[in-house]
Amino acid sequence: MLEQYAPIVGAGVIDDLRLIAKKLAGRVVRNVNSTAVGGGVAEILNRMVPLCKELGVDARWDVIKGGEQFYAVTKKIHNALHGATQEFSPSDWDLYWQTQELNAAQMDLNADILFIHDPQPAGLIVKKTPGKGRWIWRCHIDLSSPDLAVWNALKPVVERYDASVFSAPAFSQVLSIQQVLISPSIDPLSDKNRDLTQEEVAAICDRLQIPRDRPLITQVSRFDYLKDPVGVIEAFRMVRERIDCRLLLVGGSADDDPEGAKVLAEVRDRAADDPDILILCLPPTSHVEINAIQRASDIIVQKSIREGFGLTVSEALWKGKPVIAGAVGGIPLQITHKHSGILTHSVEGTAYWLKQLLQSPDFARKLGENGREHVRDNFLLTRHLREYLMLFLSLDHPGKDVVYL
Repeated sequence: MLEQYAPIVGAGVIDDLRLIAKKLAGRVVRNVNSTAVGGGVAEILNRMVPLCKELGVDARWDVIKGGEQFYAVTKKIHNALHGATQEFSPSDWDLYWQTQELNAAQMDLNADILFIHDPQPAGLIVKKTPGKGRWIWRCHIDLSSPDLAVWNALKPVVERYDASVFSAPAFSQVLSIQQVLISPSIDPLSDKNRDLTQEEVAAICDRLQIPRDRPLITQVSRFDYLKDPVGVIEAFRMVRERIDCRLLLVGGSADDDPEGAKVLAEVRDRAADDPDILILCLPPTSHVEINAIQRASDIIVQKSIREGFGLTVSEALWKGKPVIAGAVGGIPLQITHKHSGILTHSVEGTAYWLKQLLQSPDFARKLGENGREHVRDNFLLTRHLREYLMLFLSLDHPGKDVVYL
């Protein structure tokens, strides 16, 4: 399977991966997160774990267990780390730690490297045994301005790890442990990103009842307040006063996000019976459908108000689409304003640039072309995998700035 990436990234990249992986042959790397489907973390692990195995690294993937109340608490933690004010009771933290202890007692956490993703399973560090395995905490959240009360409660937990990983420089914190900056990625060969024929795109749009007789503006995101789907509706209605177009909001659910149904209901209420606003709630496995929808769209929007990284931006850019996105989190790493996409700060700004791109198709097309090459150079899975392997290898050489292969 690795050789299939060579025509896209070059044979030299594949050779580098094999060289690094030889130094890690036979190591057990156990990934732990909070859901097997839905969200960027699950999508990345679903593609990366098999590639690690092909390279001779024994990568494994486990998912913690937690009830509805636990995920309600971790959603509040997630929002608070993004900077939103949340109310926590002592019983919330009691439930969090009880669930950590329960999972730690039931899970096999024997491995050379324990790779723990995000706050939901962070407390598994209670099972760390001196001299047995290295522990890494991977944060996929925008920590640039967290609620300090919540971050200060988690910081001592994080500092029990051997290393931490953040997605962008602005997310790093003052920590007593090693910090590494590694951006997420997309897989160009996955169902969500592989090439599709025009016939495939048309057939999927017909099946989903998505008309293509007018310019189509699309946002693909889980239904989450931080993705601001209501703001997208407001911007679209400003644009439609001048330009005849349609809006498509596509989202889904994730096992660890109990807030999604509430947001979806509010979005449907705001859209009312507007025939030009289409809302699709798709299963989290609808990867080919998302691929076709992005390819059928004229402009992709990602109007996040806080964002860990926003891989839907790279997904759309990889398909050569012009993207208008909130200038937050990891999105500015993916978009250079007016070169590989458009960065926006408000509903009005989003509406302005939607009108500009709809009326300037050559400029829109050039943005998409530049964006695709930027993703090829920086945000494909092979680069991500290389940096993870280098991180694993560096744990054997603490304190060294250079590791000789």
